[in-house]
Amino acid sequence: MSEPAGRPTLTVCRGCCCGTERKSPGVDHAAVLTTLNAAAGESATVRVADCLGPCERADVVVVGPSPEGRQRGARPVWVARVGTARVADALAQWTRAGGPGITEAPPAVLARAFRHGR
Repeated sequence: MSEPAGRPTLTVCRGCCCGTERKSPGVDHAAVLTTLNAAAGESATVRVADCLGPCERADVVVVGPSPEGRQRGARPVWVARVGTARVADALAQWTRAGGPGITEAPPAVLARAFRHGR
């Protein structure tokens, strides 16, 4: 089944560190993923990845721009420490509004955004 075109993508790390009690004790990882899936709805594609790499910043989510956002010059935005419903809600709201290149990221996302060295 192909993905609908024109949507941002939320890639959620659930590898060795992200999504684990060992690295992020007290975080309800399943609830964060459920919030992202439910809130993003038809406005974004949510994917789960085994490991995205920057384990010291667990839990990591990469917000990929929609095709329109990419045409406007947007690149993926790496977000660290996505372990609360507040941050998950902010990510979902941002993707509903269009995501990178279409609208500015909310403060809860900007505060956790980082440049990945890949």
